[in-house]
Amino acid sequence: MAETTEQAQPTRFRPADLRLVVVGHVDHGKSTLIGRLLHDTGSLPDGKLEELKAVSEKRGMPLEWSFVLDALQAERDQAVTIDITQIWLRTPRRDCVIIDAPGHREFLRNMVSGAASADAAALVVDASEGMREQSRRHAYLLNLLGLRQVVVAVNKMDLVDHDAARFDEVRRSVEDFLRDLGLRASAVVPVSARHGENLAGRAAAMPWYEGPTLLEALDRFEPSAAPVDRPLRLPIQDVYKFDHRRILVGRVETGVLRAGDQILFSPANRTARIATIEHWGPGEAPVEVKAGQTVGITLDEPLFVERGDVASHADHAPVLTNVFRASLFWIGRKPLLPGQALTLKLGTDRAAVTVQSIDRVVDTQTLGGGDADQVRTNEVCEVTLRSREMLALDEHSANPATGRCVLVDGFDTVAAGVINMRGYPDQRQLLTVKSTNIQEVDHLLNATARAWRNGHHGAVIWFTGLSGAGKSTLAMRAEQRLFQRGFQTYVLDGDNVRHGLNSDLGFAPADRAENIRRVGEVASLFANAGLIVITSFISPYRADRERVRKAAGSAFHEIYIKADLSVCEQRDPKGLYRKARAGVIPEFTGISAPYEPPESPELVVDTSRRSVEECLEDIMTYVEAHIALRTSDVA
Repeated sequence: MAETTEQAQPTRFRPADLRLVVVGHVDHGKSTLIGRLLHDTGSLPDGKLEELKAVSEKRGMPLEWSFVLDALQAERDQAVTIDITQIWLRTPRRDCVIIDAPGHREFLRNMVSGAASADAAALVVDASEGMREQSRRHAYLLNLLGLRQVVVAVNKMDLVDHDAARFDEVRRSVEDFLRDLGLRASAVVPVSARHGENLAGRAAAMPWYEGPTLLEALDRFEPSAAPVDRPLRLPIQDVYKFDHRRILVGRVETGVLRAGDQILFSPANRTARIATIEHWGPGEAPVEVKAGQTVGITLDEPLFVERGDVASHADHAPVLTNVFRASLFWIGRKPLLPGQALTLKLGTDRAAVTVQSIDRVVDTQTLGGGDADQVRTNEVCEVTLRSREMLALDEHSANPATGRCVLVDGFDTVAAGVINMRGYPDQRQLLTVKSTNIQEVDHLLNATARAWRNGHHGAVIWFTGLSGAGKSTLAMRAEQRLFQRGFQTYVLDGDNVRHGLNSDLGFAPADRAENIRRVGEVASLFANAGLIVITSFISPYRADRERVRKAAGSAFHEIYIKADLSVCEQRDPKGLYRKARAGVIPEFTGISAPYEPPESPELVVDTSRRSVEECLEDIMTYVEAHIALRTSDVA
């Protein structure tokens, strides 16, 4: 065990200067490369090589460099690290930790775990076989996890007679694949791990190669900088009650936190000022802490804060949402299905989520993909997830530290991935009330009196559906029919409203959400005044429609004007689908932006299966039954 300790901490107790994950297809020589590299850099414990030679000789086997890794691996706690081995490597510049991720298909989850904590990656590719399934899959996952420092070792050059033409062929195929992913290898090095060629020293058998050795390429990598320049993110891990104080504890993932800072807590969306930064032991309390440090803080007022909340500065807050997209690597033993309920692990938070949709399954061989009704083990996919409660999160591209997630089914980890908000708005602004010192004034007329005068209740009849589904046509016909029967009614149409009230809004997700919020508030006022308001808006997000329902209360009636996307594209009354397919209109609902159909609408009219007159009759029947006053009510 003494030798294990010597290898694991070779010179001193301090964090590694660089964390390197080594990946590649099974049998392409990762273990041999690592073993030889440890030997050639003097990173092996004294006597280890002689011990292995003696064991090999005793067994009648030639020494293989992969035995080095096997021996180190077996000496560790097998219950913990048998699949991912972390080994110290001394280079001329620094101490590195090598994370060896086995290439077998069933060990991909370990590759994900290893790569998630690495600063850089070495992709090992067999010179004779070239890129294989796991090579491409590993490269895709490196990109998915945000690793940008990659070196490629084209191994087993001795098996192809150190042929420069074969190396160029493999190099081009690797570089082409990485380029399609958006990655660029810092170097592609021809090596023979078995013979130590181009690892720590140059290979006499490959004089045509003028690039760096693998060790030189590794020494050009830089460790990931502590993300102090990013916006502050402090996920709360626990709350201690100590000496009548509540001390909030967590690790600063990004940014800098100082005593006296005004801090916003999400998702509660409440602020307080930092009273103290706590410390234990001798010396004065720190006045600031930075990314990577664990901290305890107290506040100047008693906010209710709990594990999972995220502290930030208000001007650079995380996204608040209950729906988002995620690119996932699925490792569950059972297929992932739409509607499946899972637990989301997001920083220190845990939340129940439902798979709203499987948007795409990615073929990591070709980088193509398409629709699918399930995701099988070890497949990569893009999904939309929905939670019951608001979550505080970041897009991975904006903040990798708080943009990664893990999904758990029961006690099993079944997926890891990264978050994006493509097509969905940040809901924080929609939940924030800026007005203060406001007091509502009661009306002297109530809804019942207005209903008796009009012969019907005030109502918001909310039409939702894809563009081209027939919302405007039915809204105008319904308004006309109701007017002829003496009802007080008016249509709020999407295009009409954007010429006036909402002319300052565009079509980005946040603008679309604000568009619906304003229309919903106006429609609710109309309903309070006793009118039957018919709205015609795509209103693609369920959360927006639910906010309108909450504002209007029992007066809200959601009617889903249903038509398949193919039918709507065929109709295309405004030519918008053609422009969207041509890329002229970005973020177009149904094509490049999501549409979330109602889960429990009050009424569904299917315009792809029924005529306009039949659909209109269904709507009028609904109004007579639920909004018009019956004769017995009036008598």
